[in-house]
Amino acid sequence: MDLTTSVFEKLPDIFINEVEDKTNYIKIIGRENNKRVYKYIKRKCVIDHENLNKYKVLLPKSNGSGAIGEVLSTPLIGEPLIGHTQTFISIGAFDKKIEAENVMKYIKTKFARTLLGVLKITQDNPPAKWKYVPLQDFTSNSDIDWTKSIHEIDEQLYKKYNLSEEEIEFIETKVKEMD
Repeated sequence: MDLTTSVFEKLPDIFINEVEDKTNYIKIIGRENNKRVYKYIKRKCVIDHENLNKYKVLLPKSNGSGAIGEVLSTPLIGEPLIGHTQTFISIGAFDKKIEAENVMKYIKTKFARTLLGVLKITQDNPPAKWKYVPLQDFTSNSDIDWTKSIHEIDEQLYKKYNLSEEEIEFIETKVKEMD
């Protein structure tokens, strides 16, 4: 089954708020009554997806106004066996949690959010809007030191992509920081 945005309301009988034995269940994040909630569904009811058993970063599919460099609404790490409704998009399919944490840092950079803003001109935040955000190596072999602060990662990205002083100044003055 596809987990549409309103699946919790449309099919309330197949979702459970809590389960004691989670062996045959998957935890799903979605929205209900305008709030983020987790519910459980039997694993056999869900179409297997490549990142279901992996770490990933989850973001709202709709966020903000479309202003360049705007702050993203509370991204979070999705652990293995956590899925999501179509209210969210996911980034990555990692065996190691640290790699998902590095993605989280990357999407919080001013650099990545500025490039996202090139195509994201409304609230809609589907994967296609990320076209100009360069893919990075999120492992310890990366040319980016992911152990650094988000600001320091931004500085590494500016250097890596040879941004001019004017481009850096634009980003640094127009784009809000994210924690």
